[in-house]
Parts: sequence; structure tokens; C-alpha cells
Amino acid sequence: MKAQSVERAYALARERYAELGIDTAQAIRRLARIPLSIHCWQGDDVGGFETAGGTLGDGLAVTGNYPGKARTADQLRADFEKALALVPGTHRFNLHACYAEMGARRVERDALSAAQFKNWIAWAKARKIALDFNQTYFSHPKVDGGMTLTHPDKGIRRFWIEHGIRCREIGAAFGKALGKTCLTNLWIPDGMKDTPADRRGPRQRLAESLDAIFARKINPVYNVDTVEPKLFGIGAESYTPGSHEFYLGYAVSRKVLLTLDAGHYHPTEGIADKISSALCFLPEIALHVSRGVRWDSDHVVTLTDDLEAIAQEIVWGGYVDRVHIGLDYFDASINRVAAWVIGMRNMRRALLLAMLAPIAALKRAELERDYTSRLALMEEAKSLPFGAVWDYACLQADVPAGEAWLAEVKRYEADVLSKR
Repeated sequence: MKAQSVERAYALARERYAELGIDTAQAIRRLARIPLSIHCWQGDDVGGFETAGGTLGDGLAVTGNYPGKARTADQLRADFEKALALVPGTHRFNLHACYAEMGARRVERDALSAAQFKNWIAWAKARKIALDFNQTYFSHPKVDGGMTLTHPDKGIRRFWIEHGIRCREIGAAFGKALGKTCLTNLWIPDGMKDTPADRRGPRQRLAESLDAIFARKINPVYNVDTVEPKLFGIGAESYTPGSHEFYLGYAVSRKVLLTLDAGHYHPTEGIADKISSALCFLPEIALHVSRGVRWDSDHVVTLTDDLEAIAQEIVWGGYVDRVHIGLDYFDASINRVAAWVIGMRNMRRALLLAMLAPIAALKRAELERDYTSRLALMEEAKSLPFGAVWDYACLQADVPAGEAWLAEVKRYEADVLSKR
């Protein structure tokens, strides 16, 4: 797409938005400052680097065998850098504990330290990227019977408690080394395939385990903690101890953050409405933006009504500084770098759309109980020339506008990915 045509289209769009009292230049500047935390696991199908050819399981599955998967940490970092060059704005990189680089000696998860992530820290520092972190409670022999922190055996629980403690220390090391607070997230796959006889016991054990993990206070300048609920998982269809209600209560009572994952609820239930509810009682929350198709299938994020609703709640509610936005999906059926780019660009597009809406007029109509005008304005806003503003935002950030980014990914596939 030629710069001149982008600029001409933007000039007309800017004028149209100005008629509604909307400053497009301000929206572009604001969009650029919102950080998105991008998940490492799209690049290698959640394999990690603890062992060669890491495999999933324990309630997770990745489908597809598209060629070019990252098989080393260096390859993963290079792939992410390519994706990063094709999306405007500020970004963070979100690691899982299983992405530790072991070197000559394998370290168990209950003994991990920042030493196994020194290359990630050096890379992030060189590229001025903040790191976030996730504790890894899957793909391990001690996920016994689908249980970790809820397991009735104290020894197994102790192993996973130690893992959680070590991960918080690693997150703090990230924050201290990079000068940017790390968000360390905790999600477990624990649950029951069929109806349990005891719902209370696992939840009591989970609360006790979490209390042990979070017992030591860590400077929030370096690390903040968040817990992530789920409705069900593969092999945990009937009962999940770490439900939404459990973790909401835990987050409020223990003063940790809550992560809302767009794929972790009933298919007819969106997380947008939960944002303002949770923020009535929590200072901040985190999001894992995904796209479930019939179940928590973690499809690549597309510009759906659900995604737009999430962005609207963040922007229209004035929560930009209180919501940590992260992406969470993994698709091995398409080019993995392209999957990153598509999801990243769509999340930013949804945020820009929300910023360009005539929200002041919408809220005024609502206060005046003029619901006719509110609905009419919402519908008319859908055909405003948003695309021209997005293309110009890309141009300003020196990244490809329109579909031009795809040619860059295709070149990278031919020159790099195809040779793996």
C-alpha cells in the first residue's frame, strides 16, 4: 500500500471523525502507548525447551503440523522479532516456565531460578522488551491424575508449591533486571473428568497451596501475581477446583490480581462484562485474550464482536491503566509468525475502534435515557472510516499498512522457516 494513498485516505477520515468531536491523532498516540503482552507459546506449539521435542497433555492440545516450528530458543526469539516488526505499538513478551534453557544440566521445576532464563533476560534487555511469566503446571510426570496443587499427596503438592515460589522469584528477577514490572500468572489444569464426590476438599487444598506460594512478600515494583480461573478442560469436564468464583474470592481476599481468559468460560459467556465487575473490587486485572470455538480451543484472535466488546469495556470504562492485556492462543495449522501478527494487529485494531467511537455522545444519550439515539449512534459508528486511521497508524509506526505485512511473512517463511 503506497504511503500517499494512505495519507489521502487518512485526511478524509480525520475530517469525518472531527465532525463527531473525535481526535484521530490523539487516538493513534494513545494506542501506541498501550502495552500488549505477547505469548511465547504460539511460536513453538507450547513445547518449551526443558527437553528436546517437548510434548503437551494435561488438558492442553495443539492441532496442526505446519512447517517451520521454532525448535530452539534462538529460533523462537528470531520469529517473535519478525512478528514484532509488523505490528505498531508497545509490546511485552510472555514466557512460560517450561521455556527455561537448561544448558548442560537439567533443573527440575521446583528448583528453577533466573539462571535458566539469563538468555531471555539479556535478549529482552537488548531489545528493551519487558517480560511476563507463567508458572507451568502441565506436561510433567508430577501432574498426577490430572492434579497438582490440589493433589491429596502432600509430597506432590509440595513439589508444585516450590515451583510456584521459584516462579515468583524468577518474575521478580525479570522485573529487577529490566526495570519493568513482571506479571507472574498461575493457572493449573486440576479437575475431574466425571462428577466428584468431594468438591470441597480440593478447593481447600488449593487455597492452602496458594497461600504457601504467595506467603513471601515480593516488591510489587518487580513482580505482581495473578491467578487464572477456568470453567473446564480436557479430562476435567465435570469439575474444576480453580473456578471463576474460587479465584475471584481468592484474588479479592488475598490482594492478588485476577486473570480473565476469554476461552475459559461457557461459549455463550463473554469476559467483557466481567471487567468492570472485577475492577469494582480489585485495583487491576489481567486478560488472556483468546478465541474459543465451541470450547477453549485457543484459536487465533480475530476482529469479532467479542473482541470489540473487550476493547470497548477497557477504553470506554477508563480502565486502560488498570488492565494488563495479554494474548493466549496457539494454532499449528497456519504459519506461526502470521498467527502472532494477525492476533496482535486485531487486538490493536479493536482498541483503536473503541477509541474512535463517539463515546461521549453515547454516554450522554444513555444518561438522558435516549436509548434510541444510543442505538442509532452505535450502529452508525460501525461504518465510520476506521480502516484509514488504522493504516495511517501503521504508517506512522513504520510497519506495513493493509495486507502488505503478509508478503514479509511469506519471505521470512521462504528464507528461514522452510529451512528448519
